[in-house]
Amino acid sequence: MSLTDVQIRNAKKSDKPYKLPDGKGLYLYISKAGGKSWRLDYAYFGKRRTLTLGTYPALGLADARVRRDEAKRKLSEGLDPSLAKKREQLAAKAAAGNTFGLITDEFIAKLRRDKRAEPTIDKNTWMLKELAKKLSPYPITQISAKDVLDVLSVIEKSGRVESALATRSAIGRVFRFAIATARAENDPTSALRGALQRHVPVSHPALTDRKELGGLMRAIYGYDGWPSLIGALKIQALCFARPGETRSMEWSELDLENSIWTIPAAKTKMRREHHVPLSRQAIEILKHMKELFEDKRQVFPSMMSGKTFLSENSMNSALRRMGVTNTEHTAHGFRSSASSILNESGTFSPDAIEAQLAHLDARKVRRVYNRATYWNERVQMMQWWADMLDEERAKKTDGLSQAVS
Repeated sequence: MSLTDVQIRNAKKSDKPYKLPDGKGLYLYISKAGGKSWRLDYAYFGKRRTLTLGTYPALGLADARVRRDEAKRKLSEGLDPSLAKKREQLAAKAAAGNTFGLITDEFIAKLRRDKRAEPTIDKNTWMLKELAKKLSPYPITQISAKDVLDVLSVIEKSGRVESALATRSAIGRVFRFAIATARAENDPTSALRGALQRHVPVSHPALTDRKELGGLMRAIYGYDGWPSLIGALKIQALCFARPGETRSMEWSELDLENSIWTIPAAKTKMRREHHVPLSRQAIEILKHMKELFEDKRQVFPSMMSGKTFLSENSMNSALRRMGVTNTEHTAHGFRSSASSILNESGTFSPDAIEAQLAHLDARKVRRVYNRATYWNERVQMMQWWADMLDEERAKKTDGLSQAVS
């Protein structure tokens, strides 16, 4: 005969434990102390076993019957319900320990093992540990698409549309890493494609007129600021590498005697070592930096405590303080300036210019067979570029020079 709620509530403790059967092996076990728990007796390959389903009143009669039926279904499939419960408990415990924050730390550590560029690691760390910080304490298997969208919406509403999209991608990489390491089964960010505002890419503003560029160089050479920041701006103009490569430059990368800056593959966008010929002007600046910061690992150390080298926005912020707007020129814009003026000069081959910019040839076949570095031409080109900047800097011109002087 099946139990009723009244019988269960009225069951009192006794000198000995006893059972109140409900049917199909399910019964309520009352201990000597009066505690009540639901149990199921069953046979598995001829051996009698008992499974505790839960305690009363946390687990009511109806739910106890549901769990009994689930256990019976496992038995019909040849599974031991007790072992299955233990596995589920272990899985739940593991899932609770595998938080988004923990897996993020492992993912960032993997980026370092994979020799990813420091700017890439820094950017992923910032997005995952700061922008997506709200997700850190939650088990990764319990994070839904809505949870991720809530985080991204806050970023988007602050006006950082590109950061919101980039953070979605970064969160997705953590989930895919968790899937690959058997700690998650799906990536909720895949359901968010199209949910965020589309970013409209803009080109990096750049001065491509020699006279205006000369005015900018006068402003840089006359700027009164942190020495490593001034030095970084000058080297950025002279060498037109990617700003992150300039900011993170280390003394170990420089061969001042032979006038070569070797950027490690781990730091470059294309993941291949890149060599930059150093002009006389660049050598002079770097020697001055050496007098100031030879005891540091970085050529352009940050003035901020806890930071090893200049921050991502340091050079652009300095340009803004000089009066150069973000629609006129950026630190990255020196690359466009050099590309435009060098190509217009007609003095150097487009291939040498592209090689100096560390661009990959879009034509795959040509890239495979054309392994020339155009080194000698590039040495001449970098000195020509430095001399041209000096020449324009020495002139007195109108235009941007007045705005930033």
